[in-house]
Amino acid sequence: MSRSTLRPVEAAAIEGDVARALAEDIGSGDVTSDLLPDVPLRARLVCREQAVLAGAPWFEACLRALDASARCIWRVADGEVLYAGASVCEIEARSRALLGAERCAINFLQTLSGTATSTAAYVAAVAGTGAHIIDTRKTLPGLRLAQKYAVRCGGGGNHRVGLFDMVLIKENHIAAAGGVSAAMTAARALHPDAPLEVEVETLQQLDEALALHPDRILLDNFSLIDMATAVQRGAGRVPLEASGGIELQQLRAVAATGVDFISIGALTKHVHAVDFSLRVLE
Repeated sequence: MSRSTLRPVEAAAIEGDVARALAEDIGSGDVTSDLLPDVPLRARLVCREQAVLAGAPWFEACLRALDASARCIWRVADGEVLYAGASVCEIEARSRALLGAERCAINFLQTLSGTATSTAAYVAAVAGTGAHIIDTRKTLPGLRLAQKYAVRCGGGGNHRVGLFDMVLIKENHIAAAGGVSAAMTAARALHPDAPLEVEVETLQQLDEALALHPDRILLDNFSLIDMATAVQRGAGRVPLEASGGIELQQLRAVAATGVDFISIGALTKHVHAVDFSLRVLE
């Protein structure tokens, strides 16, 4: 995937993420970088392990928040594979800005690249099956748009952004509303234009949901046998999504049942940060 085909995040959202991160780190001032003469510097960013790059816009925004003239020359684009020892980019910036922004800039890059790298592994595991890997709302607080962008960098897709852009009726909604049909009927009445997905835990609930034609049905913690049965019952009627702590080693078998989507909370919840190193060049 190249940067030219990757759907971006609005600049205002990136700048907001960066402003919070820099405020947290710099506080009343960078008392270490203040010791330096404020002169132009060049530096190189290196990746120390194989990974999928994600987060370049956040990295650049950290630098430019402290030095509007800072420049990054990228050797690899978001969504592309990095190999251990690869040169990622070269940076030109004022010394105090470069070293003041360094940690926050790398924090964004290591976290988002970790999400993209994990996503790429899940996507590769279902290649050729027709199933699509998608994320969830189990994101790091304040970094939802950033992590969902990283999922796209890894070749995955996004589920709803938040509670506002899709009705997703889950087990607690069903219990509180008095059943699958009651919850779905209320959703159609209150939000007729919103996409409607309903979570089911049994084949009986599946049949009840199918009768009311939602936009998608989520199969929560179904066995492989029940999942395959659900696919047979719902074939051509409603897209089906599998969910429920599905791990990488189980993924191929789940995809083989014929489900359309597999949602994985671990993409954004279990983050293994990628190892980057920045060094000033003489």
